Amino acid sequence: MSSSLEKSSEKVSGLQSLLSVQTVIVAGIIWGVLALLYFLLFSISAPGEERPLWYSIGTYIFEEVAYLGAAVLCFRNWRSPQIVSGRNVWLGFGLGMLCYFIGNLLFCYWELVLHQEPIVSPGDLFFVPAYLFLAWGMILAVISRRLNLEVWQWVTVAAIAVAGIALAVWLQVASPNNASSATPPLPVGTTQGTTQIAKATSPKKAIAATKAPAVNKTATVVKTAQAKPSAPTGENQAPAWVLSVEKFLEPLGTFLNIFYVVSDIFLLIVASTVLLAFWGGRFSQSWRMIAGAAFSYYVADMWLKYADKFIGDDYQSGGLLEVFWVFSGVLFAIGAVLEFDTSSRSRRSGRKRA
Repeated sequence: MSSSLEKSSEKVSGLQSLLSVQTVIVAGIIWGVLALLYFLLFSISAPGEERPLWYSIGTYIFEEVAYLGAAVLCFRNWRSPQIVSGRNVWLGFGLGMLCYFIGNLLFCYWELVLHQEPIVSPGDLFFVPAYLFLAWGMILAVISRRLNLEVWQWVTVAAIAVAGIALAVWLQVASPNNASSATPPLPVGTTQGTTQIAKATSPKKAIAATKAPAVNKTATVVKTAQAKPSAPTGENQAPAWVLSVEKFLEPLGTFLNIFYVVSDIFLLIVASTVLLAFWGGRFSQSWRMIAGAAFSYYVADMWLKYADKFIGDDYQSGGLLEVFWVFSGVLFAIGAVLEFDTSSRSRRSGRKRA
């Protein structure tokens, strides 16, 4: 009996050591640097050539590991009674990270295995709640602080809001590049309307679901045409159930376009507010990471929106700025472990003073 208890305690202590603040921060920095190097070294392809399949797989691996790790750490904060900022805050963040992980996994299957590029993918059924859960966590964090910002802080939030909204509106109404609109004729049986837009409508991808010739993170019309070169002309090789799901979800495209644009801006504003609310306090470091994660979301989404408008069908997924999706997951993970460490030390010091 005693030996089993000792083994159990050893496992717990080993897990705690693995999730210690130093280990997570170092691992997160290394993962982010490796992702940046990966994008820098392999994201540039020769003119007229697609990026290789292994590169697309690698981008998914970097993102999935980052968001799964962030989900685990956020759920640990939720289960800890020591968390000062509120357990439900981290429950929202954890569910958001988990939904994003599942949605991205579904999209990976849809794109790399089924070679489909629908307007709306099943992954969006998880990307939408991911945004809602993240917004819920942010709002709870703001409410818990009983905002009493100074004038300069309100001015900063207003400036960030105006800049974020202006950029999103400009990208929404900007005239597309003439060169990108002059696309070559498509092979028989390949329609431009099937160009991927699911990631464009997702929180991590471009936000342009209102028009058919959209761009996604990993595919273009060229990839659609070359995914199965041996397929008979005019024949769609996707299973019937896949086409039925795509057709069922397609009407959601316009709604998702608006939803993701508004959500990106909302998270940017709320994250800035939370950052200023915690400014200078013991927990400012963790919330700087959370604000940085939200900002990374916004940068990656706006970049893909820009690529959709001004590069169009010539854009191939895996562009350099898409690495900000990896940074977002890494920053959420680091923010979670910093919050856990600071809360634990705060409670211990409180007991000592008593």
